[in-house]
Amino acid sequence: MNEQTETIRDAALRYLPRSMPADLQALRELALDMRWSWNHEADALWERVDAEMWEATGNPWLILQSISVNRLEQLAGDAVFTAELQRLEESRQTYLNRHSWFASAHAGCSLSPVAYFSLEFGLSESLPLYAGGLGILAGDHLKTASDLGIPLVGFGLLYQQGYFRQAIGADHNQVAVYPYNNPAMLPVTPVRDASREWVRVSVELPGRNVHLRAWQVTVGRVTLYLLDSNDPLNLPIDRGITGELYSGGAEMRLQQEIVLGIGGWRLLRALEIDCEVCHLNEGHAALAVIERARDFMMETKCPFQVALALTRAGNVFTTHTPVEAGFDRFHPELIAAYFTEYAARLGISLEELLALGRAGAYGTEPFNMAYLAVRGCGSINAVSRLHEAVSRRIFQPLFPRWPQAEVPVGHVTNGVHVPSWDSAHADEFWTESCGKGRWIGTLEELEPAVCCASDGEIWTLRMKNRRALVEAIDRRTARYQLGLTDGTGHSAVQLDPNVLIFGFARRFTGYKRPNLLLHDPDRLSRILCNRDHPAQLVVAGKAHPSDYEGARMVHEWVQYSLRPEVRGRVVFLEDYDIALAAELVQGVDLWINTPRRPWEACGTSGMKLLVNGGLNLSELDGWWAEAYAPDVGWALGDVQEHERDPGWDAREAQQLYCILEQEVVPAFYRRNAGGIPVEWIARIRASMSRLAPLFSSNRMLREYTERCYLPAAENFRRRAAENGALAKTIDQWQASLRRLWSQVRFGNLHVRETSDRYILRIEVYLGDLHAQAVKIELFADAINGGAPVHLRMEPCERIQGAVSGYAFEAALKKDRSVGDFTPRMIPHHPDALIPLEANQILWFR
Repeated sequence: MNEQTETIRDAALRYLPRSMPADLQALRELALDMRWSWNHEADALWERVDAEMWEATGNPWLILQSISVNRLEQLAGDAVFTAELQRLEESRQTYLNRHSWFASAHAGCSLSPVAYFSLEFGLSESLPLYAGGLGILAGDHLKTASDLGIPLVGFGLLYQQGYFRQAIGADHNQVAVYPYNNPAMLPVTPVRDASREWVRVSVELPGRNVHLRAWQVTVGRVTLYLLDSNDPLNLPIDRGITGELYSGGAEMRLQQEIVLGIGGWRLLRALEIDCEVCHLNEGHAALAVIERARDFMMETKCPFQVALALTRAGNVFTTHTPVEAGFDRFHPELIAAYFTEYAARLGISLEELLALGRAGAYGTEPFNMAYLAVRGCGSINAVSRLHEAVSRRIFQPLFPRWPQAEVPVGHVTNGVHVPSWDSAHADEFWTESCGKGRWIGTLEELEPAVCCASDGEIWTLRMKNRRALVEAIDRRTARYQLGLTDGTGHSAVQLDPNVLIFGFARRFTGYKRPNLLLHDPDRLSRILCNRDHPAQLVVAGKAHPSDYEGARMVHEWVQYSLRPEVRGRVVFLEDYDIALAAELVQGVDLWINTPRRPWEACGTSGMKLLVNGGLNLSELDGWWAEAYAPDVGWALGDVQEHERDPGWDAREAQQLYCILEQEVVPAFYRRNAGGIPVEWIARIRASMSRLAPLFSSNRMLREYTERCYLPAAENFRRRAAENGALAKTIDQWQASLRRLWSQVRFGNLHVRETSDRYILRIEVYLGDLHAQAVKIELFADAINGGAPVHLRMEPCERIQGAVSGYAFEAALKKDRSVGDFTPRMIPHHPDALIPLEANQILWFR
């Protein structure tokens, strides 16, 4: 064994869990299972272990790795403590072994673990591997899969520093800091093989291999695997690939996506995980589809195109981006530097590989990871109903001449993992109303149960939640708000738990318009400082360090919060993270959201209020566009798109002020004889009962399972059967279409009329293309909010004297003008995905 290998093995030993007294062995299992991030029955136990560290970090694993041997021995000799520990471990085992929704709803289903790839995961502030909503959604996805018993494994990166932490400097500007993530203090452990060796995989970068260490995180019944390039075997520059999230230039981002997609799939294979369905959470992970195809190609010795046709059926792509410019795109020269040899191993040219990530195939068009994901997946979904329409427009270039309504993008609206976001008081309320297991079934009984709650019970919940937020802000400002003082060195925050609280928190960037509420700061001050009907405002959020516009808006809010007239009524809370987000969504009365439609693909922060009895006032964008009704909250906007129009922003700011002044504030303070705001409570009841179940990740994961995962697994099995026979057939069909499509054409169209029908007859000439390889249809655009009309035309005879000439006919009812309908020819194969796998189309005119 050489000296370098010895050093590496010594380093690995540092990450072995510390030894524990026999009576405390279960502490390790409790600390490493991140179920504690949403199940809080063990909180009191960890507080008893070390109250100060629990208050400061909320990280059981850090506590366990930090406390002294003497303290461990004291706890081991405490019969009450060890009895409680035993009870909690038994409770955890009961959770892990109980019969789940998936086992009940899909008994006998043989779905293998879904491989869920994401560049970020937001499980807890104790594991800071996320930047914002995308990562928090991924964390909620894993937690919900655990609750529902859906077989799933996650794949991501273990960042040495992750996303930046925010501080506010003495000049009231945002300061970005990057604390080191010490793996020994994170709830992660090395992945070890049967010989107790640390599992490693490698990826090829220009001129060298990069070695990747594998870690694992336990999330209830789900395991999250993380790759880390900070291995002593690597060059210093490569050790930093998994250093920071969303920093560095294009080359660093490409390297991270190689590690995630290619390295992640190789880790999956090294762990011998049988995977039928691969789910890409955004295009960052798109390279997994190529590596999966390469892996199958090497295993079966089939050509790459056959392997892609086979594996595509088992791949699912979720897009979160509302603008094409938001996709990861790389210059073809950069792709050439990293993938020329890789393409050769696939048996294709670099140009063929580049074409997978381009709308065209020429010149300097960049390589688009989202385009690669579309071409490599059999199922594509947006994250809200409105985002589906936006995504179809974005991906239209991949399907030229196809109607936008037929671009193959569906939607599964996001949801939130309710047990992660409800307050202790909300948990008590829902438990009393609906029972303990309310979020692990099918949710049908929740709405009527909540509707039965009295006004007094709901108002008591809100009073408790508001008071808890005020107390949390007091603690937080005393500890963290170093740059937010009134000039005397003292915090100016003095919130009143009896006064209405507005709140918003988000990434500070232009399209989210976080400063819309500051359009007229004097008017905002008058709203907040009304003597009879006062209000308070809590704000939080970060701007990416390179987003100077966002940083300027952070500065504006900090400056406003320190104005004398709003002192004690407005607070800007620095370092927005999961813990702070939970405190806010649990306590604020009204959540304000002001994105520029349609740039909020979904948004989930407002969903997190629902379970806690908070209300929403939001732009009609993302999820709120499908959730809003007048009895559940308030809406901004006119359901139109206005781009970057300062005039429209000014009008919407005025609308926002008017809603607050004339509707929101009066409704909160309009009380009955018992001091209860009946109108306000009615909105809470409608919001909690109807929206909380609908926008939970329980509903979301059940939809993914039944609409995406199970069909994808079945399609993959069918294509993989008999050594990929169906995939080979589909590849041959695709090849014939590419070769022969230029030969097809339409002839004459004839229309005759009967008493109640139009009979349309079209001449079709197919050249050498087989008649069964195409379908002839009559197409008409949608009217009155309906769906487009597709009417299949049937062959009625061969055209005499013509080579491959056929006549097709269809009969139309006279409920629409015959001029609305146009004949078209599209590819056809009973087992192919059209137009994903064949985007050719020919119109009669």
